[in-house]
Amino acid sequence: MNLHLTIGPIVSLIAGILILVMPRLLNYIIALYLIVIGLVGLFGQ
Repeated sequence: MNLHLTIGPIVSLIAGILILVMPRLLNYIIALYLIVIGLVGLFGQ
């Protein structure tokens, strides 16, 4: 669980910066974020 709590804010910050720089990346960033959160949820237990 600790891994999830530390990765989440960092990924969100990076995603926010990338969205500001290149708004077209929004769909890819959201998809990657959801995949990462899902994998951490599945294998983090």
